[in-house]
Amino acid sequence: MKKVKTSDKDELREEYRRSDFPGGLVRGKYAIRQRESSNIVVLKPEVAEAFPNEQAVNSALLSLIDLAQKTARITKRSTGRAKKQRAG
Repeated sequence: MKKVKTSDKDELREEYRRSDFPGGLVRGKYAIRQRESSNIVVLKPEVAEAFPNEQAVNSALLSLIDLAQKTARITKRSTGRAKKQRAG
């Protein structure tokens, strides 16, 4: 087999023409859209060491959400009645 020669030129292949791209050639044209629609989360190395796999991370986060929902209750406002009873 023959080796394919690679060129370092930043040019289009022979079969393409600039007129085939009316909007112009833009590097990273879809990068913002991809970043917004992606659900990939990058953990800090010290956090990643604590969890052996994806299931462990999900389990820990779900239990944290559950705990937060149970402890974040709406408290009843004091009507002042209790203060009057304590005062005598």
